[in-house]
Amino acid sequence: MSVISLLQQRRAVRNLKPDKVEEAKIQALLEAAVLAPNDRLREPWHFYVIQGDAKERYEAMAQQYLEQRFPTKPNLVAESLKVVTSTPLVIVVTSDRIANDEASSKDNEYAVACAIHSMWLAAGELGLGLVWRTRGVGLVHDERMHRFIGSPADRRVVGTLFIGYPAEETPTTARTSSREKTTFL
Repeated sequence: MSVISLLQQRRAVRNLKPDKVEEAKIQALLEAAVLAPNDRLREPWHFYVIQGDAKERYEAMAQQYLEQRFPTKPNLVAESLKVVTSTPLVIVVTSDRIANDEASSKDNEYAVACAIHSMWLAAGELGLGLVWRTRGVGLVHDERMHRFIGSPADRRVVGTLFIGYPAEETPTTARTSSREKTTFL
């Protein structure tokens, strides 16, 4: 399949089957990630694969987070938790921060975003669905996630990836033409 075709077919897949993702496919996703472009070949990413007992602890942490954030909305908490409990594989991706070098730290985050996108394209080719979450149950902006994964202070959580086999076909979404978003100078 061509790269253009993979890009056209890429979707955020939110409804996943609870079926376990095979180790070989997890490894293929990680190998695709480390092929991403990165400034000065710093390879600033780290991947935390969450499954099994760790996933159960993640679910408990997500529930606590949601209940604290939405104490008067139990239905919202329950619906949000379905995403976590039905997802068989979660991968948290971090970026190295460089002390006293904000520009390089930002470059590292951009590289990690490329690594995540590479995983997303590979997931489609492997028959997997993936959604990159930063808010809500992704816990990217919550210190609990940092503590949960045991990440050093010099790493920043960039994304939480929910991965599994699609439960249903994800429809195509309309996109604005590149012509409307481009200025030639």
